[in-house]
Amino acid sequence: MHPGAWWLWSLALGTAATRTTNPLLLTLLITVSAHVVITRRPNTPWSRSYGAFLKLALAVLLIRLVFAVALGSPIPGTHTLLTLPEVPLPHWAQGIRLGGRVTAETLVFALYDGLRLATLLICVGAANALASPSRLLKSLPGALYETGVAVVVALTFAPNLIADAQRLRAARRLRGRPDRGVRGLLQVGLPVLEGALERSVALAAAMDARGYGRTAQVPVAVRRTTAALTLTGLVGVCAGTYGLLTAEGGTYGLPVLLAGLAAALAGLWLGGRRSLRTRYRPDRWDLRAGLVAASGAAVAVLLAFAAASDPAAMHPGVVPLVSPTLPVWPAAAVLLGLLPAFITPPPADPAAPVPKEPS
Repeated sequence: MHPGAWWLWSLALGTAATRTTNPLLLTLLITVSAHVVITRRPNTPWSRSYGAFLKLALAVLLIRLVFAVALGSPIPGTHTLLTLPEVPLPHWAQGIRLGGRVTAETLVFALYDGLRLATLLICVGAANALASPSRLLKSLPGALYETGVAVVVALTFAPNLIADAQRLRAARRLRGRPDRGVRGLLQVGLPVLEGALERSVALAAAMDARGYGRTAQVPVAVRRTTAALTLTGLVGVCAGTYGLLTAEGGTYGLPVLLAGLAAALAGLWLGGRRSLRTRYRPDRWDLRAGLVAASGAAVAVLLAFAAASDPAAMHPGVVPLVSPTLPVWPAAAVLLGLLPAFITPPPADPAAPVPKEPS
């Protein structure tokens, strides 16, 4: 499975999560991503980071609720749950309060807002658990290889850190040493950081041994054309996006955006001629990868349309408090995100014997 398809699918689900605050739809998005991850993630160390993203999302949700209780909210409310001691603040801190009245409207608004951000984090965690970072780097265009290395290293740091921490905690448990609490964290933290530093040094040595950074000699005219096309494409993409988002630019937005994308892609293609690296067994974008990416894009587009056509169902009211309802066709649209669980091949069993080639 092409790793770019997993990232497009996950980012599309995250985009869909930003279009609604309905807790039922957000919970359904989390369930869809979790089901696909459970059924299709490979048995590798970096694929075990999904649980850490779930914990991070829960922490974000709890922090958002704590801030709403302690610092208040601009949302007016009439259903008082409790009253905390309020700390008086100077006049220059008007609009900020510590303590005071906590209303149900404030907590519900904070819950909806925090759950939306938590869903976005969980969708990003799904991409980290499903897509191989090395294969993703191999699939990048040659012009983006240097940037891709930095991005891949940044994205794989957290999964590798979590895998090292789990391995060291398991080793400490086998030796009868504490692995929980402050003491266990301090004794595990130093080896984990040392392992991260050793991986960085090993990666630098491997890149240097493979001639990383070598570039081919291209004519000056090609370099100038590449820079002009790339800059023109980026300006065109920005102008076209602005035109699509404003009412006045509805006529020229889409043509300018398409022209900018074409110029940017041409610049990337010319820029890739400076890269001397080759690809061993490159990943092919097949029909299944297109269907996976299309299923996520369909969820994002349909929920964006639902947010514009039925905002009351997609954003339940807080003042006054109303019970959220599950809109039927947006919920059915979210279920389209389950398509990768049925059309992609299951992960390989590492304990299964490798079939021998016929002689």
